[in-house]
Order: sequence, then structure tokens, then C-alpha cells
Amino acid sequence: MKKKQPTKQLPAQGQSPPGKQKKMQPTPQVEQSSKGSDKLANKVAIITGGDSGIGRSVAIDFAKEGANVVVVYLKEHEDAHETKKLIEDKGGACLLISGDLGEEKFCQTVIEKTLAKFHKLDILVNNAAEQHPQDSIEKISEAQLERTFRTNIFALFFMVKAALKYLVTSKGVIINTTSVTAYRGSKNLLDYSATKGAIVAFTRSLALSLVDKGIRVNGVAPGPIWTPLIPSTFPKEKVETFGSDVPMKRAGQPAEVSPCYVFLASDASSYMTGQILHPNGGEIINT
Repeated sequence: MKKKQPTKQLPAQGQSPPGKQKKMQPTPQVEQSSKGSDKLANKVAIITGGDSGIGRSVAIDFAKEGANVVVVYLKEHEDAHETKKLIEDKGGACLLISGDLGEEKFCQTVIEKTLAKFHKLDILVNNAAEQHPQDSIEKISEAQLERTFRTNIFALFFMVKAALKYLVTSKGVIINTTSVTAYRGSKNLLDYSATKGAIVAFTRSLALSLVDKGIRVNGVAPGPIWTPLIPSTFPKEKVETFGSDVPMKRAGQPAEVSPCYVFLASDASSYMTGQILHPNGGEIINT
């Protein structure tokens, strides 16, 4: 029986990493509703990778719910300033901080600047990530392996270490972004998938470590979501069929993922810690 060929869903396109949301066609949907209900009133949230994609959508939804937001990003200044405007349009205050999360000193600086601006911290969203597809493990250099792990997993340790005593004070929340690839793997994303599996284990272990301190730790494992990471790292022909292999037969939008973060950040999930949510287009995952 012939394997069913993936269907074209998106225009063929490419960008240089890390990619710009403004250049994507179609433009990712970052908002489903303009109304909030103060689920996060007066909260202060840090969102790494908050300049575009899922991070931007989470930032907008948090602002709608009454939060002030710190957006941490690498160097995508145009995207970051657009996100800042969208947050402020929702009535939230926004602080932009640019730098490399793979460096522990920078992560400490993020916390220092957050406290200087907002005087507290309630929510930490570890969302920033990078990927570098390779068709063989032999092509993954030592430099690439270290770079991927520094951004995708070292940064989580660094950010939590720097933020911990302030999250203890606020009985705060930590939300980590993992991936469907942590559960089913990806033959061309060996190092990326390995980091995402590590994030699942980190989330579960950290939840047990911090539960007595009143801090909840959960995660989100998105499936194929239309973000700048896709056209900036995949071949044009793969971009065309991206997301067509899930039961819903399409890529998801950032706005379809961000409500998971609002739920996990709010009191609606007060009896949940160490758990992972799976907005993935219907793929059944063994959790």
C-alpha cells in the first residue's frame, strides 16, 4: 500500500534564521478574542521568545487578562517592538529585553531588570527555542549540539535559578514549552527533540521539587504550529506541507496554543502541577 503523500497547505517560502513574523505568508494568527476576564490581574510575567510566534500570542493573551509582560528575545527587534505595541494596546505594560538566554549572566540580568521595572515576578514562561534540522546525526556538529542545548534547556535552568526566590514570594507559576517531538521523536531534529524530552523531565522533576514552596510547574507540548521557526529552518517544499500529517490536516496557529498558557498561569489550574498540555491537532500522545 502506497504511503499517502502530504498535501500542500502553505505557500513555499524561506527565511534566514531566526525568522521574522512580518515576512510570513499567511501571517500567523496571534489572537482569537479581544476580550479578557482579569484572570491574571496585576500579575507580572516573563515570556522568553515572546517576540513572535507562540510567545507573542501568549504575551497578548496575558495582557488581555490584566498582566504586565516582560518579553525576552535574541535579536528580532522589529518583531519585539510590534509585540510590545500589541501588549500596550491591550492595556498592559511591556518591557523588552534582548540577549542570549544561553548565558547564565544574561538570565540573571533579565530578572534584575524585571524587578527594577515591576518590583515583583509572578509567572515565568520558558518558551524560547531554536532548531537546526539535519538529515543525519553525523552532520550535527559539537557547536550545533551545544547551541541547541544552551538555548532550549540550559536557559530553563538559568532562568529558574535566577527567578526562584521571587517566585517563592509570590507563590508563582512556571510554564515550560516542550514539543510533540519529545513524545514521538523527529528524524531530522535529533538534538531539538532531545532537548524537548529533557524539558518534559525537567518540568516533572521541578514540579516535585517546588511543590512544597507553593510554586506550580507545568508545560505545553505544541504540535505543528505556524511560527517563524518553520520558514526559517525548513526547506521550502516542507513548509508547503507543514502540518498536513496530523488528524486535523493543518498547521495550528499560535492563537490556538496560547489559551493553554493562560489556563496554566491562572487559578483555574490551581490543582495541577507537573502536567503537560497537548495542543497538537489531534495526535494521540502517550504522556
